[in-house]
Amino acid sequence: MYKSVLAAGLGLLTALSAAAPHSPKAIGKRCTFDSATSPECWGDYDLSTNWYEDGPDTGVVREYWFDITNTTMAPDGVERMVLSVNGTVPGPTIFADWGDTVVVHVRNSMENNGTSIHFHGIRQNYTSDQDGVASITQCPTAPGDVYTYRWKATQYGSTWYHSHFSLQAWNGVFGGIVINGPASAPYDEDLGILPISDWFHRTVDELYAVASTSAPPSGNNGLLNGTNVYQDGGSRYATTFEAGKSYRLRLVNTAIDTMYRFSIDNHTLTVIANDLVPIHPYSTTTLNIGIGQRYDVIVTADQAVGDYWLRAIPQTTCSSADNVFDIKGIVRYDASSTADPSTIMYSYEDSCNDEDAANLVPYLALEAGDGEITSTYQVGLNVVDGWFKWTLNSNTFLSDWAYPTLEQALQGNASWVPEQQVLQLNQTNEWVYFIIENTGLTHPIHLHGHDFWVLSQGSGSYSTSTVLNTANTPRRDVAMLPANGHLVIAFKTDNPGVWLMHCHIGWHTSQGFALQLVERADEIAGTISSSSSMADTCSNWAAYANRAELVQEDSGV
Repeated sequence: MYKSVLAAGLGLLTALSAAAPHSPKAIGKRCTFDSATSPECWGDYDLSTNWYEDGPDTGVVREYWFDITNTTMAPDGVERMVLSVNGTVPGPTIFADWGDTVVVHVRNSMENNGTSIHFHGIRQNYTSDQDGVASITQCPTAPGDVYTYRWKATQYGSTWYHSHFSLQAWNGVFGGIVINGPASAPYDEDLGILPISDWFHRTVDELYAVASTSAPPSGNNGLLNGTNVYQDGGSRYATTFEAGKSYRLRLVNTAIDTMYRFSIDNHTLTVIANDLVPIHPYSTTTLNIGIGQRYDVIVTADQAVGDYWLRAIPQTTCSSADNVFDIKGIVRYDASSTADPSTIMYSYEDSCNDEDAANLVPYLALEAGDGEITSTYQVGLNVVDGWFKWTLNSNTFLSDWAYPTLEQALQGNASWVPEQQVLQLNQTNEWVYFIIENTGLTHPIHLHGHDFWVLSQGSGSYSTSTVLNTANTPRRDVAMLPANGHLVIAFKTDNPGVWLMHCHIGWHTSQGFALQLVERADEIAGTISSSSSMADTCSNWAAYANRAELVQEDSGV
């Protein structure tokens, strides 16, 4: 039975991280968490607790120190320049318990790059200033500067952090987050975060011009927890199963432009969570994971002792990759084995669709209310001076690094310009419906500050006859907008702040596929932890930008 997070395996911690994997503690006397016998328990709380309204407050602080640096690495045997967190790609995993407070000190030790760190999927309930989005909630952190983030783990499950400055995340500035809490099915051991990444042998900054003027560049490779083989170099990700035991894997798609289908040959996956929402378990042999999405799965070691391929297959319907069938790791039942598996992959249909909504049933049943505010957005694509610019309702998003939206809102300056794509939501606890229509490619849509309800998702345009499912429909923070289709999502105005919504294909975000919410503007000032921190960061950024004669070339996010 599992009672602690493994120190080895998928979670990479360095000496600079003060918090280590730890044993989840029972907060009260009602029932004690044990992954194998009582996974639904968590002290005075459990799987049925509505974490949007209630939850533990442990008083425990998990503190981390991150150092962002330029370095050279060869994750797949091909050496290139990377940006790293504490010298590793992926960076250290953040571990916390449900109800803990997480503090992350980020030092920018790069010579010629700003940075910011976004904690993907973390609602930042009443802490919008901690969301870590350059030009939205802060100015970029300048070289030599330090920015401290502080937020409470009001949710639990699996997610990741990444830079939200330009394309920096996909040069290596990302890592996992594990928030221990109850689970909807039993398991013996937790193997932690498994990031699945596309990888290029040139920096994404070098490739941005290609992506913005012609077809998106094909990924040279893919990485599993930061490693893979390429030609004669590199090494495979590998993990060991003990026959009869069950293992939890926390899958995260950290790619810039690749949807992956995950599987382990001969084994069945029991899916227990999407994004940070526990679901009723369902079984599958393959699992489609969109960019930015997370799935927690349980795998039982019920096969003959041997070696089995673990696969992440790019879905070529919406992704371009050179190494489609060789993004593989190995599951070994004998740790001493060095043999390559001879197993055969499951058959599958290449697709960029989300998992069937009928399978993604939240364990905590919540119904979406009637839409009191409805906004419709049409996705478009323009070419400006030969460069692609994505649009929503004919506007390409642009936000100023030096004057973040949060600062503008705090100043009471509501003179928003069309390029800022601001939707003002002034009422409390109203239901908002977004109707997003698309005549082109598939897009992973991510909303900050909220989980959303997926009311409709399908081919063709939305119409008044489109059926909206509000009764315990899938709830998450990233959903696929189908090619030549529509996506209808709902969320509640229950979190004052400034929040970004964007396509999570990195090229598209930089090319202006985004909008932002200014939610309950009159209350935002009361949520700010330190106005001086924002001012100091902006002052330091302005000084650096002036010295470097920096010109902003992308959307700002």
